[in-house]
Amino acid sequence: MASRQQRPLGRRKFLAALGGAAVAAPAVAAIAPHAFADTATESATSAAQALPLTIVNNSGAFGNASVHVYIVGNQDGRQVRVTPDGTLAPIALSDNGADGFTDYAIPLAGSGETRLSLPRMSGRIYVALGRKLKFRAVTDGNGDAALQYPAGWVSSDPNYPVLHDCAEFTYNSAGMFCNTTMVDMFSVPLSIRLTGARDQTTGTVRGGGRAAAFAALRQTEGFSRLVVDDTRVIAPGHGLDAGLFAKDYFAPYIDEVWSAYTGRDLTVKTDAGTFTGRVRGGRLTFDGPASAGFGKPSTRDVLFCDGALAAPNDGTTGPVAAVLGAGFNRSTLLAAAAHPVTDASSFYRTGITNHYAKAMHAATEDGRAYGFAFDDVADFASYIQDTAPTGIRLTLSPF
Repeated sequence: MASRQQRPLGRRKFLAALGGAAVAAPAVAAIAPHAFADTATESATSAAQALPLTIVNNSGAFGNASVHVYIVGNQDGRQVRVTPDGTLAPIALSDNGADGFTDYAIPLAGSGETRLSLPRMSGRIYVALGRKLKFRAVTDGNGDAALQYPAGWVSSDPNYPVLHDCAEFTYNSAGMFCNTTMVDMFSVPLSIRLTGARDQTTGTVRGGGRAAAFAALRQTEGFSRLVVDDTRVIAPGHGLDAGLFAKDYFAPYIDEVWSAYTGRDLTVKTDAGTFTGRVRGGRLTFDGPASAGFGKPSTRDVLFCDGALAAPNDGTTGPVAAVLGAGFNRSTLLAAAAHPVTDASSFYRTGITNHYAKAMHAATEDGRAYGFAFDDVADFASYIQDTAPTGIRLTLSPF
């Protein structure tokens, strides 16, 4: 299996599309995560090839009647949602009710586990606790019906008061590719169990892990304003856009990295080969299997792994950008000159680091989490896949 930084970057583009929108309104969904296979034939076979999906409410704080599930995403270039009976339905403007929002909620069983069917598609499984989410059907730039997704990091979003979270997936002819995510925010502890060729679980938050993550960030200078009561913690990139996080937070560390590699080499190993770089003329320029150059990133570029650190899906520059993004967030670029660093004990050791991602990893049982978009570098993300899946289980863990 290829190293994670070599995988297609569809998920990162999906996150950018959802998370990079103006803070005044939620974003319209674009493409879905990990689109590894052509989905041109998915519609005809999705119903017959539906994957059993089990929802387990072990939250301990909310009964089944207070938990609402939404399965929304894309298939064959159109935006779709899953109905309670497991069928796919296109997003339609007529789905908006008198209040201007759709009601795509799938209720849980009266007690115990809830068994659903997941058609072949790419998207997200949202869970909302206590009250329903408000998805609005709108017209996108192509004139097609699309959804505005919840943006829990935007105070003006109608879903801001709602306790909610999501998992991401692509289920197609190549298999199931799925992950829990904290890239935008962390609110509800979720875990995924995927059975098939293997039996795998990811995302499990350890006992007391949610409270510990909230407490750690409340006590960390510069990060405390990201904690929204006991509802959620907002990722620092979104906090920066909302004026809750310093725009120059990483600047001293970025300056040190640029200074250090003016006089020595930085090597980045990818599946395409080893790249060797130095800062020349203000740019970190790499030679190797191909030429790659990066301007000096901003704090926002580091947190979103975008801008100067944007990763095109080209197999060369993209993987190098991913490794650099991980190195900045994990603050390993000065401690070692060869990357990616694979020893987790060396991550987040400096004062200037992504303390949010550090807290997310500390909260999980296996130390894996999606605390930033390139957290999959060296396999530290809460991501699993199976080419012959037989079932998927999403569990709401105890708070």
